[in-house]
Amino acid sequence: MNALPLAIFTAWLLSLAGTLHAANYFLDAQSGDDGRSGLSEGQPWKSLDRFNRQAFQPGDHIWFKANTRFQGQLRPMGSGSALQPIRIGAYGKGARPRIDGGGAYLDTLLLRNIEFWEVRDLEVTNLGPRRQAGQTGVRIVSDGLGAMRHIHLQNVYVHDVNGDLRKDYEGCGIFFESKGANASHFEDLLIENCHVSHVDRNGICQRTSNGARSLRVVIRGNLLEDIGGDCIKVWGSNGALVENNVVRGGRTRARDAAAGIWPWDCDDTLIQCNEVSGMKGTNDGQAFDSDYRCRRSIFQYNYSHDNEGGFMLVCSPGNSYCEDTIIRYNISQNDGLDSASNFHFGGKSTDSWIYNNDIYIGPARNLPLLLFTTWDGGDASDAHFCNNIFYVDGQVGYQWGKSRNVTFEDNVFYGRHQGVPRDSNPLTARPPLGKPGSGGNGMQSLSGYQWPASSQYPAGKIVPGNGGRDFFGNQVPAGVPPSVGAFQPVIH
Repeated sequence: MNALPLAIFTAWLLSLAGTLHAANYFLDAQSGDDGRSGLSEGQPWKSLDRFNRQAFQPGDHIWFKANTRFQGQLRPMGSGSALQPIRIGAYGKGARPRIDGGGAYLDTLLLRNIEFWEVRDLEVTNLGPRRQAGQTGVRIVSDGLGAMRHIHLQNVYVHDVNGDLRKDYEGCGIFFESKGANASHFEDLLIENCHVSHVDRNGICQRTSNGARSLRVVIRGNLLEDIGGDCIKVWGSNGALVENNVVRGGRTRARDAAAGIWPWDCDDTLIQCNEVSGMKGTNDGQAFDSDYRCRRSIFQYNYSHDNEGGFMLVCSPGNSYCEDTIIRYNISQNDGLDSASNFHFGGKSTDSWIYNNDIYIGPARNLPLLLFTTWDGGDASDAHFCNNIFYVDGQVGYQWGKSRNVTFEDNVFYGRHQGVPRDSNPLTARPPLGKPGSGGNGMQSLSGYQWPASSQYPAGKIVPGNGGRDFFGNQVPAGVPPSVGAFQPVIH
C-alpha cells in the first residue's frame, strides 16, 4: 500500500473512531429535565446549568429546541477536532431557541479557550437593568492558549445588548478577543449570516492586546442594524476578509468617534461587496475607515450611501502609519453633511490609491469632497486619484491642509466644483451614467450607475493590478485604458 492511500485510510479510521464516541444531546427549556440523560429528543435536559457542567467531545452535536427560551449563560466546555468539530444547533419547528442573559452575566454566550466549535441557529440577547462595561451577547476569547482554531458562528441573531457606550469600556453584540501569553490568537474564525440589532456599543468587533496577529478571520454576509457605535471592526489580524455585509444605522447612540467598517493594527485586509448606510454624526461617522497601524488594506465593490460623516476616512497619527491603501470600484451616494466631507484624510497616510470610484453628491449639498487635516504632526502624502467620477448636483470644495504630492489623472469633475484639482487629463463633460443618485437600499438598486457600451466618453488611465473586474462584475481589461468610474461597459 503506497503512502497516499495509507494516509487517507488512517484519517478515515480516526474519523470513524471519533464518530463512534460522538453523541447527540438535546435541551428543551419547557419540558426538559436535568435528571434525564439528554441523549434523545424524549430525554432532553432543561437548563443551561446542566449544559455548562458537561465537557463535550469531538463530534458531539448539541440541539436546542426551537421556540423555547433559556435564561442564563451558555458556556461550552471541551474541544472538538479538525475532523470532528462540536456543533450547536436547533431542532423542531419555530423560532430560534433564545438564550437570554438578562444582564446577570457579562456575556450570554461565552466561548473561552476551546477549539473546533460551530454554533448556529440561536437567538442571543443580554439586556439588563443598567449598562455594563464590556457587556456582550457573544464573547469569543483566546487567553494564553496560542492558536484558538476553528470557531464558526452562523445564522445567530444577537440583539438588545446594553453595554457601555464609551469606547474604552465598550460593549458589543459579537466580540472576539485574543490576549495573554503564547502569542494567543485565532485561526479560522468565521462570523457568517448573523443578524445583529440594537446593540451597544459595537456590532461585530475584534480586540487584540498581546500583539499577535490572527489568521483566516472572515466576517461575511451579516446584517447589522441600529448599532450604537462602530459596526464591524477588525483589530490584530492578517489577511482578514470582510464581505457581503449590510449595515443600516451605526453610531446611533455613541458620543465618541465611530465608523462603519474598518481595520486597526492589521495587514492585507480585504473589505469588499458591503453596503453601509445611516451612519450618524460627524465625529468620524464614515461608512469605511482605513485606520492606522495597517498596511495594504483594500476597499472594493462597496456601496455607501446616506452616511452623515462621509464615505471614507484614511487616518494615522504622526507617530504611526497607514500605508498602501487601495480604494477602487466603490459607489458613494449622498455621503457627508455640510459639516463633514466625503473623503477625509486625517494625519499621516502614505501611498494611497483611489481609482474607478463613483462619487455622487446630491442637490442642496455643499461640502468638502476631499478634506486633509493634520493629526499629531502627521499629514497625508502620495495619495493618487485616477479614473474616478465625481458627479456633483450640489456643490463641493477641497481643503488640502498640509498634504503633499496628491496627484490626479483622468478624473471626471462634473458639476459645481470650487477649485478643481490640477489633473493631468481632467474630464468635465457629463458622464453617460443612466440615473446617478437613484440608488436605494441594496446593491440591486444601482443600475443608474451603468451606461451603454455605445458611449463615446473618453477612457481613463491604465492601472497595473486593477483588480480584474468592475463593481458590477464585468471584466476590466489589463492592457488597454478602462472606462472611468465603477462600471466597465461590456463590448460584444
